[in-house]
Amino acid sequence: MFVQSPVTYVPNRQVEQLLEALDTLPDLYVTLVPRGMMPLKPPPSEAPQQVKEVQLRSPLEIFLAGLQSVGSWKGFLGYAACAGVVVWIGLFTNTIYLLTAAMLIAPFAGPAMNTAIATARGDLYLLKRSMIRYGAGIAVTVVVAGILSVIMQQQAPTSLMMASFKVSSVTILLPLIAGTAGALNLIQSERSSLVSGAAVGVLVAASLAPAAGLVGMAAAIARWDMVVNSLFLLVLQLAGINFSGAIVFRLVGLSATGARYNRGKRWLFPVGLGIGAVIMAGLLIAQLWQEPTLQRTSLEQRTSTEIQQVVEESDFAKLVQSNVQFTRTKIEGQNTLLTVVYVQRNPEVTASTETIQTQLTEAIQSHLLEQDFNVTPLVQVTVLELPDVSRK
Repeated sequence: MFVQSPVTYVPNRQVEQLLEALDTLPDLYVTLVPRGMMPLKPPPSEAPQQVKEVQLRSPLEIFLAGLQSVGSWKGFLGYAACAGVVVWIGLFTNTIYLLTAAMLIAPFAGPAMNTAIATARGDLYLLKRSMIRYGAGIAVTVVVAGILSVIMQQQAPTSLMMASFKVSSVTILLPLIAGTAGALNLIQSERSSLVSGAAVGVLVAASLAPAAGLVGMAAAIARWDMVVNSLFLLVLQLAGINFSGAIVFRLVGLSATGARYNRGKRWLFPVGLGIGAVIMAGLLIAQLWQEPTLQRTSLEQRTSTEIQQVVEESDFAKLVQSNVQFTRTKIEGQNTLLTVVYVQRNPEVTASTETIQTQLTEAIQSHLLEQDFNVTPLVQVTVLELPDVSRK
């Protein structure tokens, strides 16, 4: 017996309404084909204007696409292990472009965005699965990087490790933007998105892959301050991505109930957002309280500004350049801030080089201590002389 199946084309925003109307039919089979279409209608002269009407994906398509993207455990853990190897090579050899490669292959964007979808939809089952996969992927990357550091008998952090574990006071903005960008990429139709999914995935994984690898490497060399900072980044990323992503998904129509879906919990969305807000607020309070441990990048920039002010207020010299950084080695009981300052003697100054160095060093150290940065500033001032044009 030949059975003809009707094919119906409907706008994205009407998919769920159509399915709800068809659910009254017995033994209904539906196949969704979410492809970009170019509907043309008379008059022909309006075709260019008609094809520009690209709509967002339907909430049902977004939700089902998230479920389909889960994939197998073997592939997921395999990619997480590969990301751990690549990020370890990058951090161990100070090769920064390998960190970008690790972000490309790290599979963390999927679980992170599925967590946001589950929060917006109120799906406890999907939320649990996404959290488990997220934790498993992070754990694999951490273990792989740690084992490689042990095998290579690493004893001290590399310069790229030191740069990667620093936290800024504006770090909270990255996961919020990443969650928003990831959600926008998933809700847009294929033909309306100018940004590839891979690019958005790199943004979502920007602080996940390096931070996960850094946890393993830092634990292998017993640098627990780096471990704490990296764990801070990981938790902040998950909370921020879920918070902003869930809000965007909810705004486009993902809710606890809908066509072909009735297991959503209405309370999960507000509770999930509340928990995320509490976590982010707690981390921000900890960041302010743990100064300078969780604000090293910001403190380095602020210190450079303070040094410029001190030198400008002096009559000895003009600032040429200042290099400020927390040291790679950790001295017990102090937060060592190494400051190397290059200045140019003012033409009318007749004081000796040693006098200028001593005066500026004392002025810079005293000023930094007055700022209550909770650091131990070690300052080296180098006085540069203008070339003697009379020797030409």
